[in-house]
Amino acid sequence: MTAGLLATFVLTLAVGLVLTPLARRVGIAVGMVDKPRPGELLRWTVARTGGYGIVGAFLVGLLVSLALVPRSDGEEWTRLVGFAAGLAVVLPVALLDDRLRLGARSQLLGQIAAALVPIPFGLYVADVSNPWGEIIVLPLLVAVPFTVIWVVGMINTLNWLDTSDGLAGGVAAIAALVLLVRTMDLGQYSVAVLPLVLLAACLGFLPYNFNPSRVIMGTSGSMFLGYTLAILAIFGGAKIATALMVLGLPILDTALVIVQRTLAGRSPFQGGDDAHLVHRLAYRGWGPRRIALWAYAICLLVGAAGLVLSGPLKAWLFVIVTVALVLGTLLLALRLRAERSQAAR
Repeated sequence: MTAGLLATFVLTLAVGLVLTPLARRVGIAVGMVDKPRPGELLRWTVARTGGYGIVGAFLVGLLVSLALVPRSDGEEWTRLVGFAAGLAVVLPVALLDDRLRLGARSQLLGQIAAALVPIPFGLYVADVSNPWGEIIVLPLLVAVPFTVIWVVGMINTLNWLDTSDGLAGGVAAIAALVLLVRTMDLGQYSVAVLPLVLLAACLGFLPYNFNPSRVIMGTSGSMFLGYTLAILAIFGGAKIATALMVLGLPILDTALVIVQRTLAGRSPFQGGDDAHLVHRLAYRGWGPRRIALWAYAICLLVGAAGLVLSGPLKAWLFVIVTVALVLGTLLLALRLRAERSQAAR
């Protein structure tokens, strides 16, 4: 089993390192590029097709794992089919957005469809655990909308996180690593293939995306990563809290952006502002590498703490981290606003 997992990881990483620059060249050839725009941190024209390298490496690794890592659980096979069915919705929507720049409503409808498709295959949040380890079974009328909110929320979290070199890919790799450790700890070795190949695919992409980036992942990458991480937290059960911990920073940032734009009377999906924490840090003089490494450190630290701690200690850690991040973000926003007001005088 261990040899199969190791071989799958190495092969997936190698495929990612080969496919990502190939995807970049294709993107340039067909004109799928991003250009600097107002309200964005991008400073030069770059291909937005790196996500296809991530997806390709992931799929190759997953297919290889079917031969190298034995699976005897029929329910697991059913869930794999459900995951693939949802992916068959995600990828065309992402391709259309990369090519045509879909509106927010069209993207949202596609995301909801991607969340609903896997549910009949058993991929939904059937229960949650409280801080004391008690399992609370959710009725279907609650589980279905909760699952949709979870998947759509994760897709948009990764999509909005992809605003600076190396950020989304690196944070997704850390989340995959934490979910891998958690899955192995639960003894779900065949299920562990999913976060394993996701980790390898992200690592195959990062050398080309870390500042200064030669390619960005585009909608294909961010939607795929958000959907896959959301499903991985459901696939073997008992990992929603783990995913919430390691991705707490970008999830919180997404929530604050939605609140800020809504209070300003704007659509939460309308960009072009400095609502994201990444933008505020950039305006403070932080470079892309510093922003990425800072986010890596926080996600890794909180994710590791979530693995080590349990019960009430994990709940208190989640509360403390959330409060600290909220206060820190608000203080940074107020300081930036004050500095801008002084500069305008």
